[in-house]
This record gives sequence, structure tokens and C-alpha cells, in this order.
Amino acid sequence: MNIHLVQIDSIWEDRPANHAKARQLIANAKPQPGSLIILPETFSTGFSMNLAVTAEPEQGATEEFLREMAAQHQSCVIGGVVTKGADGRGMNQALALAPDGTVLARYTKNHPFSMGGECEVHRAGTEVSLFEWQGLRIAPLICYDLRFPELTRRAVSAGAEVLIYIAAWPAKRIQHWITLLQARAIENLAYAIGVNRCGSDPEFTYTGRSLVVDPHGVVIADAAEQERVVSAQIDPAVVRGWRAQFPALRDAGMAS
Repeated sequence: MNIHLVQIDSIWEDRPANHAKARQLIANAKPQPGSLIILPETFSTGFSMNLAVTAEPEQGATEEFLREMAAQHQSCVIGGVVTKGADGRGMNQALALAPDGTVLARYTKNHPFSMGGECEVHRAGTEVSLFEWQGLRIAPLICYDLRFPELTRRAVSAGAEVLIYIAAWPAKRIQHWITLLQARAIENLAYAIGVNRCGSDPEFTYTGRSLVVDPHGVVIADAAEQERVVSAQIDPAVVRGWRAQFPALRDAGMAS
């Protein structure tokens, strides 16, 4: 499967500008039909806690943008969106859409970033979400979730072979990002894909480093620090072959 990681420098709280920028980045990458295209957490506004700007209804502008990209490129598209819950707080979500517009997964971040005040404005999710694309079982996750291996284990227990973390992960902790993505891949015998933003906002600087890590922990694609799309290929046979050969998941009492 061909995957395309869209490492965008999001413009602060400017949804139309970010949609236009993402549209051009994706077009320049020329994704093949059947690809998986991934955009970062809150890519359309930046990691803002201003719900008056960020929160959208389901089928709002960002969801429709992702749906448009999926249809135009005949690919699965994953991207971050903030919707509003019944209690008035937002929900930081990873949304996956099929080429026909079907919602394949709508995952709500289980671990809002308390240090950044996210818990005060975003309600935590409680479930993992899985979907299948091009023969691989995929679990979307979000940023701070990467620090909680027990959450990832739940996704793998449910059948995940590919772990996708969309993020706004700051430069000051970028080594943690790299190391933890490799750890999640190694311990779960899974592909771990991290799609981070680059650039800066009023609070943080971001150095990108969107990565594709194979089930052995080897980095097979690295977007470095600039705004760009990095592409790679992942193969169901690699993850399934390694799981059959190396019994760590079975020894942990998990199906592999």
C-alpha cells in the first residue's frame, strides 16, 4: 500500500488557508488511487484551544474537505478534526474517509494533553477504532496517546496491524516522538506511522519528523523538518510474516 504523510505548517486558526495549503501539497504528491493519505492532528486550525474557532459539526468544513480529497484522489484520507460533544466540550478526533465518502473510523483522542490545557476544553474518548484498507487493519490514534502503551495494546488486541499517530508534537520533545514510535512498532510487531506538523504557532515550535517505522523498529521514511509530503510503501506480508515468525504477541496472550 502506498502511503503519503502530509507534513503541513498549519496557519493559526485559519481553516480556509490550511485547506488550500493541504490541497496543494496533496496534489503535488500525485497519490495513486488506493493510497492512504494522512494529515496531522488539528491540521486545519493548529493546536488551538479556542473552540469558537476550532469546533465544527459533523459533516462540517474539515470533514467535507477530507471527503473531497478522498474522492478526488480515490484514496483513503485520515486527518484531524475537532467536533463538539453533548457537554459543550470539544472532541479531538482522527477521521478516516473512503473514496465514496463513507466514514471508516472516527476516533476520539483518549488522552487529551493536560499540560497544554486540552483536558479543560476537549473531552476524552474511551474507545479505540479500527478499519481496514488495502488488506491492512489500521488504528488511528492522536499525539499524546503515543505515551500510553496500554492504549496501543488495546488496538493491537482488537486486530490492528498499522498504528497511525496524527500529531502536533513540539520540537522540545521530538526525540521522545522518534523513540516512542519505534518502541510502539517493536513491542506490537506493527507498522507505526507518525504524522506531525512543522512550523510554529503562538505556543510551540514544531520540527515535523513524520515517520514510517516498520515492525522491526526500522525507520523507512522520514519527512525531516520542512513542509512536505513524504511517501512510502507498507506491506501486509511484512507485519504478518514477522508476527508468525516471532511469537511475542502470542506469548502475551494476544492473537497475532
